[in-house]
Amino acid sequence: MQVETSRLVLRPSRLSDVPTLFEFLGNADAMRHTHVDASFRACRLRIAVHERCRRRNGFAPWTIVTKADTRIIGWGGLYDDPFDPGWGVEIGYFLHPAARGNGYASELVAACMVTADNVLRLPEVRALAHPDKAASRRVLEKAGFRSIRCIPDMQRFHYNRLPPADGTRSG
Repeated sequence: MQVETSRLVLRPSRLSDVPTLFEFLGNADAMRHTHVDASFRACRLRIAVHERCRRRNGFAPWTIVTKADTRIIGWGGLYDDPFDPGWGVEIGYFLHPAARGNGYASELVAACMVTADNVLRLPEVRALAHPDKAASRRVLEKAGFRSIRCIPDMQRFHYNRLPPADGTRSG
């Protein structure tokens, strides 16, 4: 499944995307508050495993491409983490540093919530955010997520979002 927003194309990842994705997913400074792929091979494996999950679950992180110039600027979306199971369906977003601060994360999260509510009909979506990432926490809160606890040993706030109580769905 591919999703389009006003400025983005969210599409399944291809192995040909890995060199561009690794530029930031493998950059320790760019990913200092989250997982860093230690090698090109590790990045390729992560993308491939998530794509297998897409075939099984119907969802996985997308490669995030700008409509204006078809540039890959990130990787993110809904996923049930095969490398750290037990958290349920989460949303995550990893943007190239040059793409941050342009509202792309909010646009991605909004599209994901429409998909979660209207297509997948998920009962809950969760997220983790580092305390130092105030912008990321604002993105989640703006999309209806609420902090449910702090996980000190992970240095993360744990968020969740339930579908609207009145039965209306995003979109």
